[in-house]
Amino acid sequence: MKKVSTYLLVGIILLLIALLINVSLGSVSIPLEDVIKSFLNQEVSNDTWRYIILEYRLPKAFTAILVGSGLALSGLLMQTLFRNPLAGPYVLGLSSGASLGVALVIMGSSFFGGIAAGLFLSKWTLVIASSLGSFLVLLAVLGTSFKIKDTMALLIIGLMFASLTSAVVSVLSYFSSSQQLQQYIFWSFGSLGNLSWTELSVLFLFWCIGILLSIFCIKNLNALLLGEQYAKSLGTNLKQNRFLVILATSLLAGSITAFAGPIAFVGLAVPHLIRQIIPKNNHLILMPCVLIGGAILMLFCDSISQIPGSELTLPINAITSIIGAPVVIWLLVRKKKLIF
Repeated sequence: MKKVSTYLLVGIILLLIALLINVSLGSVSIPLEDVIKSFLNQEVSNDTWRYIILEYRLPKAFTAILVGSGLALSGLLMQTLFRNPLAGPYVLGLSSGASLGVALVIMGSSFFGGIAAGLFLSKWTLVIASSLGSFLVLLAVLGTSFKIKDTMALLIIGLMFASLTSAVVSVLSYFSSSQQLQQYIFWSFGSLGNLSWTELSVLFLFWCIGILLSIFCIKNLNALLLGEQYAKSLGTNLKQNRFLVILATSLLAGSITAFAGPIAFVGLAVPHLIRQIIPKNNHLILMPCVLIGGAILMLFCDSISQIPGSELTLPINAITSIIGAPVVIWLLVRKKKLIF
């Protein structure tokens, strides 16, 4: 346990360093000293720098922390629930449902007329559409979860929902204009830099609720690692536990997708990375480590995507996979086995 505490302390220090580096980088070069002074509300060399840091870079950094930690925890919950190392936060079709909602607003405007096209001008329209899409898929999955006993069957049903919504998006894409397709593709790239403090506070609220629900599931998640029958013999209510885990994952992954777009890889890879570093199966230990690990990875990827000194910003979705995948492959080759 002492070793785990050391890992947590190192993780928190690395998180603070990653946050400081992330806020320091960008198209405008700002000295590290002025970045720290802005945090401490002291006088800086240029008032414009303070505005850039507090109104743009800091919200983006906090968004990266919420997105990375939320997706990583969602991935851990899904991998434990289904006892499948390939499960991730979007395995239940939540991302596809969100994509369908956004596709209906952007590419469905030609079917629904000028009203829908006018609504697109509002940033909150995409958030609401994405949330509704995820929520409808969530209702379908939750309704199904109470009618079937086999958890693996629920996994397959989630994949079928994802396939169905993806098919509808493909049909909409076929009949859409090049401009509509471009708008939808830009959304699918994911973005961390479009949130104001108000939007960030809404995302933080959903993040907190998801974390609290996950904490209530810790004991049952540890029991599930040994199989559903063993967990049942310990008095675990499998249906209730499955409902809470799916609800927590949906709140985390659904709200993140609504505000930041579909961001891949993090939820699937971070739990494996943490298990390679800390070979423990106790979720009381895994959860905080996964939260910190996901936040660090997302801050690191966002720092790279900004291309320091350039006005260009690469798609965060691509960077998470380009940076993270080789690391996971290297760790697995080095350890020679998958810890699960």
